[in-house]
Amino acid sequence: MTTHIPKILVVDDTRANLVAMRRLLADCGAELVEASSGNEALSRCLDQQFALILLDVNMPDMDGFEVAGLLADAEQLRDTPVIFVTAAYADDLNRLKGYRSGAVDYIAKPINDVILQSKVRVFLELHAARMQLQQTLEELSSRNEQLQKEIAERQRVEAKVRHQATHDMLTGLPNRVLFHDRLRDAMQHSARRESSFALVLVDIDGFKAVNDTHGHPAGDALLQAISARLNNHVRSDDTVARLGGDEFALIFEDVSGTAPLLQRCQDICDMLAKPYPLQSSRGDFTAHVSASVGVAVWHEGIDSDESLIQAADRAMYQAKENGKNGCVLSAL
Repeated sequence: MTTHIPKILVVDDTRANLVAMRRLLADCGAELVEASSGNEALSRCLDQQFALILLDVNMPDMDGFEVAGLLADAEQLRDTPVIFVTAAYADDLNRLKGYRSGAVDYIAKPINDVILQSKVRVFLELHAARMQLQQTLEELSSRNEQLQKEIAERQRVEAKVRHQATHDMLTGLPNRVLFHDRLRDAMQHSARRESSFALVLVDIDGFKAVNDTHGHPAGDALLQAISARLNNHVRSDDTVARLGGDEFALIFEDVSGTAPLLQRCQDICDMLAKPYPLQSSRGDFTAHVSASVGVAVWHEGIDSDESLIQAADRAMYQAKENGKNGCVLSAL
């Protein structure tokens, strides 16, 4: 624990009384600060923090009651204990006035050495306990703040790990694991709502030639560009996933009608067949690829997600056999 020397403010307009207080409290373990008027006392309080204020009641210009009242009105000072030191105002009415002004105790003049030292010791002990508690609370607050930062960092790392476990590192698209989860969710959703959805498998034609000619970084850039086009071409509730290599999968929710579905898939073929201006270590180039697309529409007769995938896969290979750059609907 950090230790510090507490301060006591002694306020009295009589020089001899200040000297006497200094002698009586010389060994109390606190630093004594003196003020000879109410205004000087208030000024000292604004600049320093005191464990205790010994305040003479009977002073010219501003008496002790006024000083205590002003201290009580100041938020940063109202918790500082004030002991009135007085030869007058010993009756109960004036004691009550003093307490209402913010005093915590009275010491009568002439001052009894033992009483003064005893009361000062008690308030210094209370101040030390309060300072220790305050420091402990500050340390706890600091530790709690550090723990919150550590928890936030751990949550960030865990979220990143979870994202990496379910997303393709190159394109940021859902990977095969998340794709299968989304596919099963789509099956359950469609079964409950008695609706349908379509699984679309997309295989890029001519991708290997780009890799072989311009290098793997160029191939990666092409995959990223293809992913971006696919993402921009689907609705918010649809799914685009990269299954691996140059193969992608799309899940179209709430499909109604074969003709609109095939038109969407043909639009995908046309969109993916447009040129890709890219950069590589060997210079700028334009890639030209196309896509073979296989489509399978789910219905309640399909017993598993693998059956649906196999149907879309057969349709995709049929599209390749038909000359590529086209789409085929599975006859499920």
